[in-house]
Amino acid sequence: QVQLVESGGGLVQPGGSLRLSCAASGSIFEINAMGWYRQAPGKEREMVADGINSGRINYSDSVKGRFTMFRDNAKKTVAMQMNSLRPEDTAVYYCWMRRYGMDYWGKGILVTVSS
Repeated sequence: QVQLVESGGGLVQPGGSLRLSCAASGSIFEINAMGWYRQAPGKEREMVADGINSGRINYSDSVKGRFTMFRDNAKKTVAMQMNSLRPEDTAVYYCWMRRYGMDYWGKGILVTVSS
């Protein structure tokens, strides 16, 4: 089993920045993919950023140029620097990792962008 714990969410004004972090514990060997998803009120969960092993990191079009994902494949940690935040970025953000084809999710952390 893999447990994921997120941190770093909160309330920020439009144009501001936040950094999310996620750490894995448990059976972390062979985790080969990491990323972040989000779910806004009334909407489906969507991919924000993800990547397999040390390969290219994919970003959704809505966050390209504003969000940057950082990962440590050895420590099985992943972070996301979010800049130029917009009200439409308000959502619960979920850390995601994959091991042996099985997906693991954090409990989610709320990010609210509002003045």
